[in-house]
Amino acid sequence: MPPKTMEPLARKIFKGVLFLEVLGVSAAYGLYYRMNTSRDFRCTMNKHFPSILEVYYKSNEWAGNYGIREADQSVWSTGQERKDS
Repeated sequence: MPPKTMEPLARKIFKGVLFLEVLGVSAAYGLYYRMNTSRDFRCTMNKHFPSILEVYYKSNEWAGNYGIREADQSVWSTGQERKDS
């Protein structure tokens, strides 16, 4: 009887890792999309997870999209409740 190979186990592990990677990328994109389209959600993120919001601002500044942080701060400091982003 030939010895069992690790190939089926390796394939299952690879598929699991690949699935987790796709899930993680999808979740990161969903979070970015939500922050990019909703100032209210950015305000919520600022209250609960300010480090994640900082990464969002830095990534936009790195990509050349300036002014989002300043616009948010000006709206939040004046207490305006605007629905646009």
